[in-house]
Amino acid sequence: TMLVIPLMTCSARLPVYTLIIGALFPPSKAFGLLPVQGLLMVGMYVFAMAMTLGSAAVLGRTTVKGRRIPLILELPPYRFPNLRSILRSMFERSLAFLKEAGSVILVCTIALWALLYFPRAGEAPPNVDPVVHQAEALENSYAGRIGKGMEPAIKPLGFDWKIGVGLIGSFAAREVFVSTMALVYGVGEPEDEEAKPLREKIRAETKADGKPAYTPLVGFSLLIFFAIACQCMSTLAVVRRETRTWRWPLFMFAYMTVLAYVFSFAVYQGGKLLGFG
Repeated sequence: TMLVIPLMTCSARLPVYTLIIGALFPPSKAFGLLPVQGLLMVGMYVFAMAMTLGSAAVLGRTTVKGRRIPLILELPPYRFPNLRSILRSMFERSLAFLKEAGSVILVCTIALWALLYFPRAGEAPPNVDPVVHQAEALENSYAGRIGKGMEPAIKPLGFDWKIGVGLIGSFAAREVFVSTMALVYGVGEPEDEEAKPLREKIRAETKADGKPAYTPLVGFSLLIFFAIACQCMSTLAVVRRETRTWRWPLFMFAYMTVLAYVFSFAVYQGGKLLGFG
């Protein structure tokens, strides 16, 4: 179960969906009745459920195949919970999480922070906008260099190095993609979940030949990637805590990343062949 639960749509994906759909898909109506943006949002939920059921069926017959054991439970008499027991249980479980999963999250967070903020660029000159200076510093950071280095690998998905940097930042938590892209485009922290100034920047981005850098096809490919990829260090840390081994979290990260790449590749390249590029 824990290998497929991360495929279900969570609240962390919603800011990313809102940003991509709002920036790259027009507020038109399908067949003159239903809004395209709303249909896409609902479609992402349906797609997530289909991927979860499909992955569970495949994994249940291959990787985690085993003898089915019937579940038999004997329910005790219901009693009103004791406040002292509740508080003690909360404390013990929270402490266990902080000791086991929290240590992994802390290490990963520090590593991502170092990638995004080093090497330091110093203070912004008086005649330079601090937000623009911060965007340039991010481009020259280790994460920016990694994003440019991974661009050949993600280009078949329709992504560029800027999206690559966003993907690196989103490993801390999926919603960090929005704030990372805001830094890349020099608009500072988005004021709200919709990130209106950031949407306008993304929509206006162009290639060297003047064509739009991000088309609806690129947006759809990115939506599919985020719907499948395991970009959540907390999830991996919890799986590590529950299984007492790194085997399953690494397997989960690997299979979901490969699956996300394959589906995004198929969507983008298939769309280009059909003339949607």
